[in-house]
Amino acid sequence: MSDETTTTQFPPQEQDRQPGIESEMVPRPDAEDESRRASGKLAGRRALITGGDSGIGRAVAIAFAREGAQVAIVYLDEHGDAEETRSEIEEGGGRCLPLAGDIGDPAFCQVAVERTVQELGGLDILVNNAAEQHETEDFEQISLEQVQRTFRTNVLAMFYLTKAALPHLGEGGSIVNTASVTAYRGHETLIDYAATKGAIVAFTRSLALHLVDRGIRVNGVAPGPIWTPLIPASFDAEHVEEFGADTPMKRAGQPAEVAPCYVFLASKDASYMTGQILHPNGGEIVNG
Repeated sequence: MSDETTTTQFPPQEQDRQPGIESEMVPRPDAEDESRRASGKLAGRRALITGGDSGIGRAVAIAFAREGAQVAIVYLDEHGDAEETRSEIEEGGGRCLPLAGDIGDPAFCQVAVERTVQELGGLDILVNNAAEQHETEDFEQISLEQVQRTFRTNVLAMFYLTKAALPHLGEGGSIVNTASVTAYRGHETLIDYAATKGAIVAFTRSLALHLVDRGIRVNGVAPGPIWTPLIPASFDAEHVEEFGADTPMKRAGQPAEVAPCYVFLASKDASYMTGQILHPNGGEIVNG
């Protein structure tokens, strides 16, 4: 990772669209820690990762590929970021299948799974990671449209993708869902987003119980403040400048610091874990 990993502040910046664009961020997020040695933890596995073009999803895709997995990355319309991810994985000798579309559309979710199975030869790991958030200072100004949109992307898409993937996931399969520290402590200006993340925790625990007899493990990761395109796309420049400084570690995390959680949960190293949540959040103690 770069020297910026230990920084407590970022230059003021914001983006006027969601999803955000990683290539426009300053500094760029660290998607890979080259000091970590791969050991083939996911050799021969096939993974589908939503939001895999940038941020945490990109870091997970790169980490999975380094560990021997073939990966399909789903993204909305950030074609430049997706191409960067694909190129980096393929330059390292891996295989990456980019799939553009809206995960809030159940028909697209079905197609994404079918193309993954067809082109990679199967599916062993599903990472439900893509999300959106919209900061709103006044609760009474949160529109019904915004609530529906946030739940559609963050929660309903997990149902769509999981239903489409389950016929292809056999014993030893793994599902990893991205929650958030906001599910445990709330957030005063991201109320609908925090509510979706709480739902994801309950979804993860319940689905784990439902699938345990099939030998499919379901776990989650609840990151704290991580430097991803969602940050400048969600907050104003002043907020971005202070992002992560309120954690015990006094800084935001990098995607490369979160990706090992997903590798662990998707691998046999976590064979006795299901229904659990990991917390890479800079030291905040939460009731996990």
